[in-house]
Amino acid sequence: QVHFDESGGGSVQTGGSLRLSCTISGSIAAIFSMGWYRKAPGKERELVATITDRGTTNYTESVRGRFTISRHSTENTVYLQMNSLKPEDSGVYYCHCDARQHFLVSSLPYWGQGTRVTVSS
Repeated sequence: QVHFDESGGGSVQTGGSLRLSCTISGSIAAIFSMGWYRKAPGKERELVATITDRGTTNYTESVRGRFTISRHSTENTVYLQMNSLKPEDSGVYYCHCDARQHFLVSSLPYWGQGTRVTVSS
């Protein structure tokens, strides 16, 4: 089992900030990457930002320069600092990881339950 503890979502006005946090626990042998995806109403779920176990980051173009992803590797926690928020950033944000559980030989993708972010104009 892989468990996600997500927090930090909420409602803000345009230009505001939020910080998402996600701690992953369970029978995990290794986490290779962590990140955040989001799904807005009527749209497909999209990648927001990811960070590998080596610290390599990747952002979707629309959030580059406004969002910062970081991780606390020893605590299996990933953060997403979101600044200068826009209404189009609204949606449900899902924590994601590629991890290998102790009894498996390969890594698999795992998803959190999601936390809602609402940005009003």
